Amino acid sequence: MVPPPDLPDFDRGDDDDPVKRNQRIMKWLGGGAILVVAIGLIVILVSVITNNATTPGGLFNRQAEAPSDTRPELARRCPPPSIPPDNPNPGGEEVPPGPRTTDSESGISYKQYGDPWHSLTSPWRDQGELKITYNIGQDFITEPDYDGSGADYHATILSGHVPAAVNDGMVLDLHCVGDQIAADVRVSFYPKGNQLEQLEARDLTLGGRPARLLKFRLHFSTPGLRAKSELVSIALVDLGKPEAAILYVSIPDTHKQFDIVADEAPESIRPV
Repeated sequence: MVPPPDLPDFDRGDDDDPVKRNQRIMKWLGGGAILVVAIGLIVILVSVITNNATTPGGLFNRQAEAPSDTRPELARRCPPPSIPPDNPNPGGEEVPPGPRTTDSESGISYKQYGDPWHSLTSPWRDQGELKITYNIGQDFITEPDYDGSGADYHATILSGHVPAAVNDGMVLDLHCVGDQIAADVRVSFYPKGNQLEQLEARDLTLGGRPARLLKFRLHFSTPGLRAKSELVSIALVDLGKPEAAILYVSIPDTHKQFDIVADEAPESIRPV
């Protein structure tokens, strides 16, 4: 048989007093219970500290979540050039004579045309990824209700602006920005599957500010639409702000007598 466990050696002088003997036993048991609870709490606390110290995001090692990229779409796609471009003509240029369209929000003005051109009555909003809104400009209808649904086809001169840098960024990559806007225009305003014929892409200055001019023809075919192509020019102007100013001109091939507008309007741009 297993020998009984050793019991505490209480003072034998009190063996003849049951009350004192019971008090000593209760004190011993109470002290042992407190010690057991204290040891258990220490073990649990050490375990929690160890786990949190070694687990990412733990209580004592909580890692801050990486901030989401809140930069404008073009700022993500077109970071500023490492070497700022030269501005060979920092001075202003004379404003061409004649009527002008002024887009104070975008920061530019440009030549205004007479009949059949009319001032915009409602904004044009692209449906691409850049979500540019063109609030100012001129247009006229070239083919009314061309598909029987009430949709009209237009020639346009539209101005707008788009964030292309972050905070105090003052230098824009006009080459990259121009390519992105041209791609957005094709998706937003033209039939799917259109074909691009590149005509011109050059740097210039407009009103003493760095600018970029893209000129191309888009070929397409849509049931009910007589136009089979459209001449497009896009001028971008770096006004020394985080946003690029845009002038977008489109002339359907049914009205080629207005093709000259695709050259004149962009070259008439001046900062305001």
